[in-house]
Amino acid sequence: MKLEINPQRLLAELRELASFGAYRTGVHRPTFSPQDMAARRWIMGRMTAAGLDPRLDGIGNILGMAPGRRRRLLVGSHSDSQNNAGWLDGAMGVVYALEIARAVAESGRSDIAVEPVDWADEEAHFASFLGSRSAIGEVSEEEIDAARCATTGKPLRQALTDAGLAGRERLRIEPGRYLGYLEAHIEQGDYLDAHGLALGVVTTIVGIWQYRLTFRGQRNHAGTTRMAVRKDAGAALVALIHRVEERFRVLAGERTVWTVGNMRLEPGQVSIIPDLAEMMLQLRDADPEVLRRMDVALRDLVDETNAAGPCSADMELVSRSAPHAMSTAFKEALESAADEVAPGRAIRMPSGAGHDAQILAQVMPAGMLFVPSIGGVSHHWDENTRDEDLVLGCRALAGACARLLTKAAS
Repeated sequence: MKLEINPQRLLAELRELASFGAYRTGVHRPTFSPQDMAARRWIMGRMTAAGLDPRLDGIGNILGMAPGRRRRLLVGSHSDSQNNAGWLDGAMGVVYALEIARAVAESGRSDIAVEPVDWADEEAHFASFLGSRSAIGEVSEEEIDAARCATTGKPLRQALTDAGLAGRERLRIEPGRYLGYLEAHIEQGDYLDAHGLALGVVTTIVGIWQYRLTFRGQRNHAGTTRMAVRKDAGAALVALIHRVEERFRVLAGERTVWTVGNMRLEPGQVSIIPDLAEMMLQLRDADPEVLRRMDVALRDLVDETNAAGPCSADMELVSRSAPHAMSTAFKEALESAADEVAPGRAIRMPSGAGHDAQILAQVMPAGMLFVPSIGGVSHHWDENTRDEDLVLGCRALAGACARLLTKAAS
């Protein structure tokens, strides 16, 4: 069986979706904003036109359900965006799913189905993977009550009400309904683009560990306090960052990354020695053993800071997600399809970013496919992918869907 996509329709719909919340050469569609909800209504309309029954749930997820008893694949991504960001991050995977669902309908096959899904808030404006975690039963009413928008502070409950979602039932994915889940995404890095490759078959989605480190010193006058007696919390923070860089480079794996993404000083005045300094540190790797040994090293560095003085340091593990391996059968189907449409230009690779596929992988087989990001740019309005790579990626994903659905029938 072969599923034939329509390249012109695919590219036209990608650009039409980009018109919702258009910002410079990208989009601004934060979760539950008017732009986000307008895009979701458009997606529901496209699902209906494809002969599907779109269901919008109480957390903003959209599932295009196919009628009858069929062998089904769940395929999708997310259409919300980071603030002032790119037009393809997430959105590409949603439009791919729509196009492949149409290809199934146009093939005349009534015994198989691709059901497209658009997850809510993958970008964590309110909570990480809010929509997909809700769909597998991981989001409690208490979490919804407590969640606030990271940008505006708006309560999630209010945002759901303003978006017209209050009172709707939340979707619960039935794992037995599907053979599994597939997601296509731009790479968001430069490996494929820099090496002239067309497609990446994801092996594992990295684990992400995040820490808050707090340093306490003594506030005093910046002009009259001698250097020898200072307890400068800001200086202690910077010194630890330097030691982290040195220690982690020795312990890191080939693709380990770490980032100090936020620093804060109190009182934050140039003429006052800070008595409190805080930073957020994030580690990412696909190997849990690498994450564990770097965690041990970080704790050792904090202990050494406290022993040496003159400031004290505290460390809090704020969040931790485990790496998730993709299904072997799904990787093989994606690799076979990628080799067919782009011989010699596809590789297996880990994902350095988090994706909804890691959530679905907890309850069903899952797989992911990457297409190149020009220059490795993402989370910025300059994010882009060549048209030919967009078409190639959809053809490869359609080929993988056809292989998995055909295999299930045999």
